[in-house]
Amino acid sequence: MIQIENISKWYGNFRVLNGCSTSVAKGEVVVVCGPSGSGKSTLIKTVNGLESVGEGSISVDGFSVTGRNADLPGIRSRIGMVFQGFELFPHLSVIDNMLLGQVKVLKRGRAEALAKAHHYLQRVGLDAHSHKLPGQLSGGQQQRVAIARALAMDPVAMLFDEPTSALDPEMVNEVLEVMIGLARDGMTMMVVTHEMGFARKVADRVIFMDAGSIVEDREKTAFFDEPCSSRAREFLGKIIH
Repeated sequence: MIQIENISKWYGNFRVLNGCSTSVAKGEVVVVCGPSGSGKSTLIKTVNGLESVGEGSISVDGFSVTGRNADLPGIRSRIGMVFQGFELFPHLSVIDNMLLGQVKVLKRGRAEALAKAHHYLQRVGLDAHSHKLPGQLSGGQQQRVAIARALAMDPVAMLFDEPTSALDPEMVNEVLEVMIGLARDGMTMMVVTHEMGFARKVADRVIFMDAGSIVEDREKTAFFDEPCSSRAREFLGKIIH
């Protein structure tokens, strides 16, 4: 579903990604972790073209993201993206946030878009709050709306960029439970997170990054039980304990 081949990226003279290659199969859940500044958020943003690359290639579901004639708006409409910040329009109600992309981007009729919106709001347990503004919801509720909004676009894959890092600890689990449900339903997912409990529970593979490079890309049990690199062992020793 997602193919990343030897991508590198620079900010001026600083190389933020260094020859990164990996792939994500349909229905696979891959967690990307590593210390701050390791390039993991930049990596995930290259998958839908929010960050350009200097070298290498990326394709999603057979469509090139990095090619000269890549249809980035079309590709982004097929890839759900959930950010650290909720990125909801504060002046629009929850239901209008849910409808906007469906109507403007996918050109859905209002009745179909409303049905999709209510379906996914029910799925994340927030349909009763559809009339409220985002500011009237808790952080965890806003993030669940952001996930529902992405799902309403019928994505072929979902990208999560540290979706719980801006939340109070009490709100983290309600968002993770929604993500666990998506994983169990077979959604293809790339998740940048420090939530190692989530990784242990639902990830198929773990990618560990440091200094812009993919240091390890392994099945989750092997990664947690026997990390190959000293850097990964050091990271896990700090974050798990």
